[in-house]
Amino acid sequence: MNAWKRGAPLAVLLAALSPFTVQAAQAVPGYPARPLRLIVPFPPGGTTDILARLIGPKLGEALGQTVVVDNRGGASGLIGAEMIARANPDGHTFGFIISAHTFAPALFAKVAFDPFRDFLPITLVITVPNALSVNPSVPANSIAELVAMAKAQPGKLSFSSAGIGTAVHLTGELFKMAAKVDITHVPYKGGGPALADLMAGQVQMGVQNVSTITQFARAGKIRVLATTGLQRSTALPDVPTVAASGYPGFEAKEWFGLVAPAGTPRAIVELLHREVVRIIGEPQTRAFMIDQGMEISGNQPAEFGAFMKAESVKWSKLIKQLNIRLE
Repeated sequence: MNAWKRGAPLAVLLAALSPFTVQAAQAVPGYPARPLRLIVPFPPGGTTDILARLIGPKLGEALGQTVVVDNRGGASGLIGAEMIARANPDGHTFGFIISAHTFAPALFAKVAFDPFRDFLPITLVITVPNALSVNPSVPANSIAELVAMAKAQPGKLSFSSAGIGTAVHLTGELFKMAAKVDITHVPYKGGGPALADLMAGQVQMGVQNVSTITQFARAGKIRVLATTGLQRSTALPDVPTVAASGYPGFEAKEWFGLVAPAGTPRAIVELLHREVVRIIGEPQTRAFMIDQGMEISGNQPAEFGAFMKAESVKWSKLIKQLNIRLE
């Protein structure tokens, strides 16, 4: 402790830290100078929040500063995303964006940020299929039975999602279009509240990320009828896909990535990328993610940027096809 007070050489001080903290300090001298803010554009309880609280503490340990998870839900995630875009680009604020943020300009009449001009990609963390689930009281044990119920009672069944314009909402709309059924959409301000009302029976059906609902499905609090990847989920291997349930080719995955405000120094973006990729590559972290049905990425910033643009084109086309436009 006295060595710190006497102003010991930097090498001596760094030697007292963890190897990862030493590497971070050497990579960008003087950074970080204070706690970092990791913005999550949704309330606690959803997949984005789970990832932030999984990565944040370990990243803070590596950088030698606390990483504060800041949940800013509302407006289908647009409020939190705008906060990331408008933050001081000094490297002390970054955050998660999801699929919906890249196609928001096609969906909403007014969006206060440009997903390609205002963000610097750090890395795509995971992709994850969605799940079509029902409350246990609903007498449907398969997609076929759910569709039969919906056709017998047009508009009477309802499904919850994390909000209007989110990828889970569009997944539900895509399913309705494929199955030619009328199911009422009930939007929430995040995956957590939507799931809570599904379990409480306030809505009959829900569309959520597999990683959000896995533990509740295993506990019997909801019944998952199908997942939306082309292959079965590693978290729910006994659950069929929508594609295998009578709708060949049906696929809809959510994704979660980290971005920094445009103008953030490239060296800091590269440092954050390197540390996050290391964290999600740790055996314990990987095992947790795979158990939750998450498909791990960790690609390069440029690759993530190209992926974002491709996803924007894909989902914007679907939005126009469905004729969805929000104020």
